[in-house]
Amino acid sequence: MLSNYLIGLREGLEAGLIVGILVAYLGKTGRRQLLGRLWMGIAAAIAVSLGVGALLTWGPYALTFETQEILGGVLSLLAVAMVTWMVFWMATHGASLSQALHGQIDSATVGSWFAIVTVGALSVGREGLETALFVWANVSSGTDATLGTVGALLGIVTAAALAWAISRGLVRINLSRFFTWTGLLLVIVAAGVLAYGIGDLQEANLLPGLGAAAYNLQSVVPPGGWLDATLRGIFNFRPDPTWPQVIAWTTYGVIVTVTYLRVLRRRAARVGVRARPVPVSSPRESVGAVPSTPYVHDVSALVSR
Repeated sequence: MLSNYLIGLREGLEAGLIVGILVAYLGKTGRRQLLGRLWMGIAAAIAVSLGVGALLTWGPYALTFETQEILGGVLSLLAVAMVTWMVFWMATHGASLSQALHGQIDSATVGSWFAIVTVGALSVGREGLETALFVWANVSSGTDATLGTVGALLGIVTAAALAWAISRGLVRINLSRFFTWTGLLLVIVAAGVLAYGIGDLQEANLLPGLGAAAYNLQSVVPPGGWLDATLRGIFNFRPDPTWPQVIAWTTYGVIVTVTYLRVLRRRAARVGVRARPVPVSSPRESVGAVPSTPYVHDVSALVSR
């Protein structure tokens, strides 16, 4: 439940901020008459996301066991790929998100009436599809699908409330820090979904090693206990994983975490360079220099996502 709450909160807040940026920009530029088309696209994105979630939830039951396992494994891998891409995309492009959305709106207003609908659908639809796919993969690997679904819905509701409060100036939150820490947590959650997907493919006889546990921690984490339920629900932890699952979890976790931290360091270095104070030359150093403030800052570097 907690991991799905995190997914719903992060994806929902991202979608909410995107909607807020688009709506505010149309209002400030005097194009409020286009809001109806924008909301039409957003509604279409939500409907498609719900449809995908329903199809994933109820569709596979008509398939054979082996086909279900193959489908579950492949979709789990796809969910991990999408969430990983999303985490890195926000780490590298989050600061320029507002400018990118403004450009899309400006381009759409000179096109057909359907262009604004498309902007709304694509801007929100990506987060919706990622949420539907990843929550489904996480719920499928969990012990209680109801709690997992409720957790995701609570996360989305919380995100909607936060996005509204932020847009109204009622809440101030360091979004850069929020997305950084939730990104790290999602990497751990995604590693567990990856291991679960590997297990599905093993049960479908597409990968070897089924039944040969790499280690067994059932004496430390008894099956059915509170610790087992907590670790299983948050991180998809298994006390007796196979070697392919251990290798996939470790490889993904180490490579993605190290790469993600490097991306964050490079981003912090770029922001630090842009925000570094630049002393203005004194009249003695430069004849005819125009008096100014002691330091000049790049204000855009201070704007976090």
